[in-house]
Amino acid sequence: MRRRPLTWLVPVLATAAAVTVTAVAVPQGDGREPDGRSVPAAHGERPAGKGKPDARDVVLAVHGGAGTALDRDKTTPEREKAYRDGLGKALRAGQKVLDKGGSSVDAVQAAVVELEDDPLFNAGKGAVFTADAGHELDASIMRGADLKAGAVAGVKSLRNPIAGARTVMDESPHVLLAGEGADDFGARHGLKTVTQDYYWTQARWDALMAAKAAARRGGGSKGGDRGADSPAALADAQSKGTVGAVAVDKRRDLAAATSTGGMTNKLPGRVGDSPLIGSGTYAKNSTVAASATGAGEVFIRGAATSTISNLVEFKGADVASAAYEVIVKRLPKLGGDGGVIALAPNGEFDAPHSSPGMLHGYLTKSGKVVTKIFPDETPPNT
Repeated sequence: MRRRPLTWLVPVLATAAAVTVTAVAVPQGDGREPDGRSVPAAHGERPAGKGKPDARDVVLAVHGGAGTALDRDKTTPEREKAYRDGLGKALRAGQKVLDKGGSSVDAVQAAVVELEDDPLFNAGKGAVFTADAGHELDASIMRGADLKAGAVAGVKSLRNPIAGARTVMDESPHVLLAGEGADDFGARHGLKTVTQDYYWTQARWDALMAAKAAARRGGGSKGGDRGADSPAALADAQSKGTVGAVAVDKRRDLAAATSTGGMTNKLPGRVGDSPLIGSGTYAKNSTVAASATGAGEVFIRGAATSTISNLVEFKGADVASAAYEVIVKRLPKLGGDGGVIALAPNGEFDAPHSSPGMLHGYLTKSGKVVTKIFPDETPPNT
């Protein structure tokens, strides 16, 4: 059996995080600092345990992953700024598209590309390592107007997997391409390609080494003498992370997109919910645009995002109640936690999560940008 070359291996910096985006064309307005930076959410803005909207008149939203929450007392100002800047940059990228009258599909793709290029998030540059010290990335995108979708799974050389998913949707009769075929398809259509060492970051490498050490001891995911607030520990805790996007444009067309590096120390060939339409990503103009992050196998078994849409369409639930039902009530019974960002055509937005934390942010019609990274800003639903 041919062995994969390991000469490219080097430690990896990263922090598994997922990101999802929801968008509508929006002018700049109140809610930003004078220099354009995003505004942190007010403490305790949403009470835990409620199936109520987080915000209304939202035009674009992103999430950077579910998992162990950032600790306000242990997070340095520099790290807090890095996360807020990362979420804010993605929101602004999507907003630029919408302000020019662009489509929601273009907006969510632009937002996710920014997240894929940021090593803090578990997608693209910040992807986690597989058990054999490689990188296999997944992504999907969906348009709510006609239910067209595209996805890639297990790609190893596309710089931006979300661009690969978009190309599958636009340039092929298929929905999902995997592995070498997906990489080759993207390259033939002019997408940027990289070698595996591009995805390498020190924090991701340290998280892999810790996971392997823990496995040898038969213990949990924390290993060595890492502090709970170290980059490696944070990378490991967020290893369920995903990035994605959902959006509604001036034509009231919804779109959703999701991208991930998967789980730290996952078996080669493992595919989670992120590239699966109806599990990690879903968009339908009459119901919802949703992107999920969390325990992928559970989100697949629970058909998470399509179930939210079905509850809206067939039960008459509002988006917040439907998302709460799926994420907080149903999926934990299957043995996993996580979160979702969900946007209704009328701008009603919710981001329920059963995990301790979920990094996310949103943009309103007035131009207000809000980012949430600490538990007191976004308490878990119960």
